[in-house]
Amino acid sequence: MIYPEFPQEGSYIGICAPSAGVGGKQDSFDMSLDILEQTGLLPCETESVRSEDCPSAPADIRGQEFNELFADDDIDMVFCASGGDYAVEMLPYIDWDLIKNNPKWFSGYSDPTAIEMLFTTVFDIATIYGVNAGAWDWRPLHEFHFNALSVIFGDLPVQHSYELYNSTGFNEETEEYEMDAPVEWLLFRGDPEESELYEDNELNVTGRLIGGCIDVIDEMIGTPYIDLEGFAERYKSDGLIWFFDNFELTPMGLMYSMNRLKQMGLFDYAKAVIIGRTCFTGDATDEDYLEQLERVFGDMDLPLIWNADIGHTKPSFTLVNGSIGHLEFEDGYAELTMELK
Repeated sequence: MIYPEFPQEGSYIGICAPSAGVGGKQDSFDMSLDILEQTGLLPCETESVRSEDCPSAPADIRGQEFNELFADDDIDMVFCASGGDYAVEMLPYIDWDLIKNNPKWFSGYSDPTAIEMLFTTVFDIATIYGVNAGAWDWRPLHEFHFNALSVIFGDLPVQHSYELYNSTGFNEETEEYEMDAPVEWLLFRGDPEESELYEDNELNVTGRLIGGCIDVIDEMIGTPYIDLEGFAERYKSDGLIWFFDNFELTPMGLMYSMNRLKQMGLFDYAKAVIIGRTCFTGDATDEDYLEQLERVFGDMDLPLIWNADIGHTKPSFTLVNGSIGHLEFEDGYAELTMELK
């Protein structure tokens, strides 16, 4: 696994818009950049970052701007400005030789999963999942924001499950993101004899972290820009900890996606599968999701964690794709540490 050099105080960081621009949220985006600048980082934006469109520009332009940041020796790290829906369109325009010869940290989450899967599963270059450049627009900042900053500078903190999360978005009256709903990590194991899930309360596993937004991963399978099978084979001796951020897959959709990965043999060397809180559930309940997931994991003696602090609902972990993760879970409380080796 290739771990690029981390930025330092005074480092230039490139910000691009391979999916959506931030034109409709420029004020909050500037709030985030203020925080990055206070840490000593120097943001450099590509032309499409302030676009009000989604996608921010034609795919070839987005690819060109992306490549320019990796070709610039003064840029030490690259951030995605925001999420969106169209990052997959610009993948054919990424210069593979340029990236492999100039590895840099890339950070993003949601739609930028497409780029992270190319980097980590095809190029063996570690990536950071959990924050786009616009992530620090909360006031006051939450603990997970400071954890993300620590990861960016290479000081990997112990990240723990939280007590509360924000379920309602920004409160216009209080002008804050309020922690209004209880966090509930759940641990299950399958029973191969009964083909059903049963709840467990303790876990201690180590494995190589790999994952991202499952909505995106699901659409990438079968393309040249993702190699989950190759990644699993190369790192099977380490064991794998899969983490999935579900944006809006239905219970049936998530079942189909997990079953596809299972049939591809991707869970054969897994130490655990972690699924974050679903951002948009529609009318579905946890029970609806778990009923469908039991069809996939019920006959596997594999730890399955549900409703983790991963993904679109905040607070969330900042994870290094390709790193060695050590996860401890007991009675609903979890801690994760990461090593770069």
